[in-house]
Amino acid sequence: MWLSKRSLLIYVALFLVAVVAANVILFNALPKPPRVEQPLSLAYTTADPPFERSLNALLMQPVVGGNQLEFLRDGEEIYPAMIDAINSAQHSITFETYEFWGENSARPLVEALARAAERGVQVHAVMDYIGSTQADQEKFERMDEAGVDWVRWREPRWYLLARFNHRTHRKLLVVDGQIGFIGGANIADAWLPVDGRTAYRDYHFRVEGPVVAQLQAAFAETWLDAVGVYLEGDAYFPELPAVGETSAQVVNSAPREGRHRIRKLFLYALAAAEEQVTASTAYFYPDADFLDAITAAAERGVKVRILVPGESIDQGYLRHASVNRWGPMLEAGVEIYEYQPSMFHAKLISIDDRWASIGSANLDNRSFRINDEANLNVYDSDFAIELRMVIEEELEQAKLYDVERWENRSWYRKVYGWVGMIIGAYL
Repeated sequence: MWLSKRSLLIYVALFLVAVVAANVILFNALPKPPRVEQPLSLAYTTADPPFERSLNALLMQPVVGGNQLEFLRDGEEIYPAMIDAINSAQHSITFETYEFWGENSARPLVEALARAAERGVQVHAVMDYIGSTQADQEKFERMDEAGVDWVRWREPRWYLLARFNHRTHRKLLVVDGQIGFIGGANIADAWLPVDGRTAYRDYHFRVEGPVVAQLQAAFAETWLDAVGVYLEGDAYFPELPAVGETSAQVVNSAPREGRHRIRKLFLYALAAAEEQVTASTAYFYPDADFLDAITAAAERGVKVRILVPGESIDQGYLRHASVNRWGPMLEAGVEIYEYQPSMFHAKLISIDDRWASIGSANLDNRSFRINDEANLNVYDSDFAIELRMVIEEELEQAKLYDVERWENRSWYRKVYGWVGMIIGAYL
């Protein structure tokens, strides 16, 4: 007896779900090649020349001087700055993001991109498929009509199901190859105080100078992988004179073997830390070896402070799974703070008032080995100090999570966290 059309669709959907689940589980469960583990011991610090020389080689991107960075806080500052840059574009715009939705955030950006394309600017956009599921079709149609060349990253294809869990988490915008933006903010209404809702707290950075070419190269690599087209020439890679005194480099990380650069970068920076590590992250769920590295830094006398979201986090299970693993770090003296006013989404690290890293990468498993990520490493004392002070200002609105609180948390939070720990490594 032939199946009804509805039954057939149900069976097909179940089959596809099973295939995706099997691929995700196999990717996460099969043995992996050896990776950087602890202990990592260095005979020098972030102040010594071997630190910069080593990262030059290990990250396969040179540290370049002559740059200028501007702090942007929250969607109310970030989005207008991005739209102003887009409106000034004459030759090219490249844009990549994870979340992409909302009438108050995505729509104005879509309109700016569309207007740029209509006046002859080459506009290329990559939005993650999962991150853009809330976007209405009208936005994509508007870009189509204007001539924007856009792609939804890892849109489901039967021949790419093994990569479906590999999301692009980068947040990049480059205009005319001269002005760049990088940071933690997606393009979504959660970053704006809409309908009385408290907006996510986040930071983005406007960048000018020679390092913008490396931001462009990160996008160009994604574009080549997505559509098989090189972006090249003066429209994308113009000559970039020095505009400031800050030295920086881009670290481009991806789930493909040999390109898990974010994790090894942060492990190396932790090992080089001498006095203090001040960091913030939206999601704090790294592997056990990384937690050991944080603990080891504290045990050798480094002041380690980590700011994470509190109860306003948008992934509650992950918060409880993370807390379940904090005991050894707290006992070693690591200070963990939970931000209270809203969801804290910024990914910021300042070490020894000499070195900093900003961008899309969280201190979690997804950023370390599953997502495409991009960070900007900054070799500048003034910037590292300012970044530390910014995080310290946010700490004033956070609660310290101490050993006593950890030991006295309720049994159901422990169980909730334990369940989260089981699934956390696969998400």
